[in-house]
Formats: sequence, C-alpha cells, structure tokens
Amino acid sequence: MSRVAEPPAFALSAFVAEVGPVEAARLVQVGDVPVAVAGETEARRHECRAEEDLRLVAGIGGRLVVPEDDEWPSWPFTALANAARHGLRCGLEPLALWVRGDAPLGALVERAVAVVGSRAASGYGLHVAAEFGAGLARAGVTVVSGAAYGIDGAAHRGALGAGGATIAVLACGVDRAYPAGHAALLGRISAQGLVVSEYPPERGPAKHRFLTRNRIIAALGDGTVVVEAGRRSGAKNTAATTAALGRVLMAVPGPVTSHSSLGCHELLRSGEAVPVTSAAEVVESAGRFGADLVVATRRSDDGEPRGEALRVHEALSPTVELTADAVAVESGVEPAHVRALLPQMELVGLASRGHRGWKRSQPGSGCGDA
Repeated sequence: MSRVAEPPAFALSAFVAEVGPVEAARLVQVGDVPVAVAGETEARRHECRAEEDLRLVAGIGGRLVVPEDDEWPSWPFTALANAARHGLRCGLEPLALWVRGDAPLGALVERAVAVVGSRAASGYGLHVAAEFGAGLARAGVTVVSGAAYGIDGAAHRGALGAGGATIAVLACGVDRAYPAGHAALLGRISAQGLVVSEYPPERGPAKHRFLTRNRIIAALGDGTVVVEAGRRSGAKNTAATTAALGRVLMAVPGPVTSHSSLGCHELLRSGEAVPVTSAAEVVESAGRFGADLVVATRRSDDGEPRGEALRVHEALSPTVELTADAVAVESGVEPAHVRALLPQMELVGLASRGHRGWKRSQPGSGCGDA
C-alpha cells in the first residue's frame, strides 16, 4: 500500500479506514475501487512487490511498521489525523513507515524535539545545531531531523556525539543514502537511533517528497526548533506544519546582518515562534509541564541554584560520582525529579556526568557556609 500511491493519499487512507488494509490492497490491485482511490492508485496498482520490499529492507536491518504494531507512534500522529479531519493539507497519518534500526519507534519519540534549518548554514548555525543536539541528547530527548546537509546533519551529529538517540526522516527509501555525502552518518544514525521513511525501498528523492515528509518530522517531535532559515527555506515549511499541528514552535535568534537567520527573525517577530538560546530552554518550551522547567536550574543573583535544584546541587560531591538514587536520598528530593534535574543542571554547568554517576561541577555553599 505504501508503494501504489504517492503520499499524502487522502482517498486511499479513507478507503483503508473503511474496509481495512488487507481488503483495500486486494481491491486496489484488481481496480475495484472508488473513483477517487483509482485516481491515486491507477498508475502504480500493478506494482505488487511486497515480499521483495520486505526482504530488501530486512537485509539492511530494517522493517515495516504499521498502525497495528505496538511501536507505532499513535499519540504523536494524533495531530496529523486531527489536521486531516479539519481539511489541512499538512495532515494525514502515514499508512505505514519503513524503519531502519533496532530501536522501537514509539519509545524513541516519547520525548523528542525536531531540529531543522537551512542546508546553507553558517558556522554559527552549525555550532548552535550541534550544541542543541548534544544538549537535548544529554537531557534524554530524541533529536528528530531530516539528515540534510547543514543544520540537520549538525543536529544529528551532536546527538550521536553525546551518546543519545536521533531519528532521520527521509524523502526517499531507507535503503537510499541521501544525500550521498551522509551515507556514513545515516549508518551511525541507524545504529544509534532510526532512519525512517513512508516511501518504499528504492524510491528516489524528489522536491515534493521533501515537503511531504516534513509533516512527519513535525509530528514526531513535541516541538520544532528552527536554528537557521532563509526567507524561503524548506525549514519554514516544517515550521508552518508545526504550528498547524499545535506543536511548540521555537526559533534561534541570529545576527541581524545574517541572511541565514532572516526566516528565524520573521518567525519571532510575527509571534509564531518563541525564542530559544540553549538546549535547556528548548527542553522547557517543549517538555513536560512542571518537570522540565529550566527555571528550576537557573541561578540566583549570588550564582547559586534555588529550591529543589539547590538541594540536589548541594547533595552532589565535587570529587565522588553519585547515582541519581543516592542524590535523591541525600537531598530528600523525589527520585524522578532528581533524574529530570540532573541533565538540566549539566546543561547550565552545575553538574557533570561520569561513568559511575554525577558530581558537582563547581563548589556550592555547603551546609556550614555563611
């Protein structure tokens, strides 16, 4: 079914919902379908090569994920289904996803943020994208992007370098290395995260497919951050889709003289996007209510963290690495909150993570300090 129609196929999707995927596939193959479905499938309805496609993808460590599977990201795709019901062109849940990599898709997007931007990125943009990718990964957030040159590639590399998970959503089959210069990067992503596409194996990239796949990038993230974008950048298409889906849209301010940041500044000036300047602010903007507030790790005027963050910071040793559970016992702060605070404290330079646990990055005011 992913081969016979070019996404987004609204009539075919409605037909599948009505009669079921197995019966729909049979009827499409024999041509016994409504006129609207025939218009989407007639050109390719004889391309019946499901077994061949499955073998090909299995050979590169991949699989087909369908809505009936446990790992299908039902909740993230709810926004696409709602958008389709309201007639938005950016809507429509994919019929299936071709996935390369071992990680379960649903689990990987439980906490995820899309990081996108211009292919013709500046040094500033590449640096910020890599820092955001690494910071999000250290905070336990999956980085979603499109594997393109520029901002996308930098965000993926930042996440991989920090030992985190990242998802590349392609506008071609997952067996294709596109762009060719990112073949090695895509291999690393599939080993440490996932390469995903709604296009079947051997399907090549095309301009309209990049715009179509952007809805999946936007849907898989709890929010989207645009690092750099020109006035007509493809990243602005993802930004528009993010806003239409009701997800948090963020943009990074850049130099006012930089053409690479014009798109970001327009999003900020119009009020469509909120400004972010660090991975911690991205986590706060797109994260879980209450648990991901960056204010919890901000410092007071005298340089110290406040509230529960202060208790967690003082429970850390400057020399001995402690587990999160040990820090919870020493600080009296709920373990789940400690595990959420520690990565945020790392992002702002208050804590560091080692092989055995966590330690204080800089001296705090001990219990006996005046």
